[in-house]
Amino acid sequence: MTTSPRHGRSSVRDRLPHVHPLDRVRSIQAKIGFLVAVTATFGSLLTWLGLNNGFGPAVSVPVAVVLSLALSQVLARRMTAPLREMTAAAQAMAGGDYSQRVHATGRDEVGLLAATFNTMAEDLGTTDMLRREMVANVSHELRTPVTALQAQLENIVDGVTEADPASMKVALAQTERLGRLVTYLLDLSRVEAGAVGLDLSDVPLRDFLREAADRASLVGTAKMLVFRVKVTPPDLVIRADAERLHQVIANLLHNAVRHSPADEEIILVATQHGEIVVIEVIDLGPGIAPAQRQVAFERFARGNSQAQTGQVPTGGTGIGLAIVRWAVGLHGGTIEVADTPTGCTMRLTLPMHHPPSGPPTGVTPYRETGDA
Repeated sequence: MTTSPRHGRSSVRDRLPHVHPLDRVRSIQAKIGFLVAVTATFGSLLTWLGLNNGFGPAVSVPVAVVLSLALSQVLARRMTAPLREMTAAAQAMAGGDYSQRVHATGRDEVGLLAATFNTMAEDLGTTDMLRREMVANVSHELRTPVTALQAQLENIVDGVTEADPASMKVALAQTERLGRLVTYLLDLSRVEAGAVGLDLSDVPLRDFLREAADRASLVGTAKMLVFRVKVTPPDLVIRADAERLHQVIANLLHNAVRHSPADEEIILVATQHGEIVVIEVIDLGPGIAPAQRQVAFERFARGNSQAQTGQVPTGGTGIGLAIVRWAVGLHGGTIEVADTPTGCTMRLTLPMHHPPSGPPTGVTPYRETGDA
């Protein structure tokens, strides 16, 4: 992005000291009181000097008033400079320029407002960049199955390919891929609107996870992946929204399939710890770099699949894991990328009995010292 002349001048000013005698004052009211006291004292002093040096009231009083007003304008202008900068920066942000920052060294309400404004501008800039990347990613993800599906159907219509079960299976796979992406986008809009509730029921985890693994195995057929399910105790039941929970597990399994090497296994582990249930989806892929683990579940953020020093993008839209975190949050649980030496372990922590009033407080991820 090119730097405008205005932005260049601001950069020079960033290197200059912004020191003001009233910067340590933590109240704007105190600053205004100081301003009134200084101007009143200054005006009185000028009037006294004028009267004692032979100038009459007709000269001393108007001169004192004018000079006092000039002094008050100088002091007030310095005090309100951040407000004017915020106005200019807000106008620039309305036009899409999120690089503007407000300079304020005071500790009063205006200084706090300026610091908050700068944080907001930085967050908006980051979100805007991620949103642009998400649009590009979604466009690419949509174009790929649409192009493949169109080519397949054109071949069938032109008689190049027979409409046999094998060709229909390929078309169905592309349609399912489109359906998943559309579902992600719809869920994202529901997240933005906050208009989704839970339909709670008792979910037997052993059968539930086996069914999810069987569905995911169809996606991982080409890689010859093996899915294993371990539930302790075997009859473990959780109170949850089965559809939302399936959305979470299916999303995590699809990510595991995408990044797992061929002829490896993906493990689903569910264990009970008091009133807490921990579900882990474990794969032996390259994992997620530690620096990327905190932002992996942010909206529009695309993680990093290189566990060491590389920067290999994971692909995808950056929507799926954000929806996973949202669905887990609806259940009052947490999700994290566990710290494991190899592969990737997505650790999901849920309360066994979700209260009707909302998510419980104080639910923290369960951590183990050994391998899962």
